[in-house]
Amino acid sequence: MIRNSDIQFQSPEAIRAFQEERMQETIRYVAGHSEFYRSLFAQAGIVPFEIRTLEDLRRIPVTTKQDLQLRNNEFLCVPRHKIIDYVTTSGTLGDPVTFALTESDLDRLAYNEMLSFTTVGCTRDDIIQLMVTLDRRFMAGLAYFLGARQLGCGVTRVGNGIPELQWDTVRRIAPTACMVIPSFLLKLIDFAEAHAIDYRHSPLRKAICIGEGLHTPDGFELGTLAAQIHQRWPELELFSTYASTEMQTSFTECAHHCGGHLPPDLIIVEFLDDSGQPVANGEPGEVTITTLGVEGMPLVRFRTGDVCRHYSEPCACGRHTVRLGSLLGRKGQMIKFKGTTLYPPALFNILDNIPDVKNYIVEVFTNALETDQVQIRVHSTNRSEMFVKQIKDIFRSKVRVAPDILFESTERISKDQFPAMSRKPIKFVDRRNNPIH
Repeated sequence: MIRNSDIQFQSPEAIRAFQEERMQETIRYVAGHSEFYRSLFAQAGIVPFEIRTLEDLRRIPVTTKQDLQLRNNEFLCVPRHKIIDYVTTSGTLGDPVTFALTESDLDRLAYNEMLSFTTVGCTRDDIIQLMVTLDRRFMAGLAYFLGARQLGCGVTRVGNGIPELQWDTVRRIAPTACMVIPSFLLKLIDFAEAHAIDYRHSPLRKAICIGEGLHTPDGFELGTLAAQIHQRWPELELFSTYASTEMQTSFTECAHHCGGHLPPDLIIVEFLDDSGQPVANGEPGEVTITTLGVEGMPLVRFRTGDVCRHYSEPCACGRHTVRLGSLLGRKGQMIKFKGTTLYPPALFNILDNIPDVKNYIVEVFTNALETDQVQIRVHSTNRSEMFVKQIKDIFRSKVRVAPDILFESTERISKDQFPAMSRKPIKFVDRRNNPIH
């Protein structure tokens, strides 16, 4: 792959020219090495050398998650002896998919995370504490380690959970930044306050967040979860990221906190409506990606299922790349409830702002009328009818509809949030293919 970390600061015209050249290389590569794309191009009448511009790219049919699930091995572009590492997707919307990475892909992954770290302002003088798992075929944990290594900064691999070990590591090693699921930061704060740890004067100053959104769905204001963290630990700066195993690339926000920046030498991204047409700047669209520089299993026009807004105006940091706003939800997770379209993150933001709601899981299922029904399983010490009414009134005021409320023990909810192979907390369960009666 051709690395050009400076291209993000160049003009939109220069970025476009650079991406089109890299795109042409990718199209020719998959046409020559991928059984899936050879078949797709033949069926669609695509001549690889005729795909020269970003507009030409739209002539190629999209690739879906189902394609990856059903024809996984056909995407492989290298002999098996060139594969160094095997990873799997998290399986949020179905069976996990295996991805094979070559030595070149691991180098690319390291470069991507190095860019991510530098975007948030990390340097070789930082020490990054990894509060995420590196095992269970998880790509991201490995990527963070490789990226820190390429940047030349220190790294301490603590893994997820265990607040006592996290704070002991902070005391012993004095990390300045961490990779973390943001809701875990509240547990760290609670533990610190319970054990007289002066966390606000700890060396930690940056939290690079994964797995959960930081901003409101419709803008760049802090969402409820992030606002709670900031209120209790204002010295800790929170940075949002967006990534997936399929894209092998991160979109990371800078210190201006107005969306995750596209790394133009690693990926091309489109934002499509339900009919496959590009959406306007600031409008919700499905993130559709074409990877650049991937050797093992590159993807062309892959529909991620993630819906978000994008912004093309230059950022105050000097980058001229497209920025991704908050994830509105996954296309397969869209809920049509009593005539209102909802995505789970909007519901999470409401629940996180109700003080007596200690924990929760949002479930959607198909009712007897074959329409979507929403049920929220809640842990709370307050189980009064008045509190149920209060919750429903808040939902009606925010999203116009009210879900069913079911109180459960914290043990039951925590068990379902963290199943045996889970890499991140599960707050949404889609039972529409397995209705509740």
